Amino acid sequence: MAQTQAAPMQEDHHKVLIVEDDDRLADLTQNYLVNNGLEVLCESDGAQAIDRIRSENPDIIVLDLMLPGKDGLAICREVRPFFKGPILMLTARDDDLDQVLGLEMGADDYVTKPVRPRVLLARIRALLRRSHEHAEEEEGMPGASGATRLTFGNLSVDNAMREAWLNEAPIDLTSAEFDLLWLLCSNAGRVLSREEIFSALRGIEYDGQDRSIDVRISRIRPKIGDDPVQPRRIKTVRSKGYLFVKEAS
Repeated sequence: MAQTQAAPMQEDHHKVLIVEDDDRLADLTQNYLVNNGLEVLCESDGAQAIDRIRSENPDIIVLDLMLPGKDGLAICREVRPFFKGPILMLTARDDDLDQVLGLEMGADDYVTKPVRPRVLLARIRALLRRSHEHAEEEEGMPGASGATRLTFGNLSVDNAMREAWLNEAPIDLTSAEFDLLWLLCSNAGRVLSREEIFSALRGIEYDGQDRSIDVRISRIRPKIGDDPVQPRRIKTVRSKGYLFVKEAS
């Protein structure tokens, strides 16, 4: 597939790179996104995708898992050290393993194939909005919430720096993991339902089946010194949601 760039119908200042080897799907997706005000680039070869990401510096990447040359998981893992924007992964329908691996490699969100264009556009806009809000906070622009740090014993979380520390040692968190941890910490002592978490972090309603929040919780727990089997800091409240305990015993 030729490497293409299309001008948006209405200037949005957001550049999307679609890494997808299905020419028809890529073209249809590109046309839909362009008609909704986004600038869209396409790349079909996984081996060339990393160079395209470096050279084009998109605002967001829509990344398929199954690609010629190099698969989406390898691409996600390799670009995360230098690409700070959101990555939206395309996964096989109902394939939990793909979704879990994608999140573990640093993807911010995923949609299942076949992709519904309206759902894809909503996810892209939600990720871009969240990314923009983070940039404002880091740069101290008007409307930013300012530096805020929460400390719970040996755990500290700083929303302005977007960093966390355990026993004063930095914790390696993906952007999506930090967002979830901060949401839980800033609501310490209150049970947050999955519906509330999805609305706050992804801007969409919880469909009752998505496991991304559960996967991130399981990834965060050991990083903050929590026991995955009998957690003390982030507790699962059956049929309700998750609770961050203010004073873990």
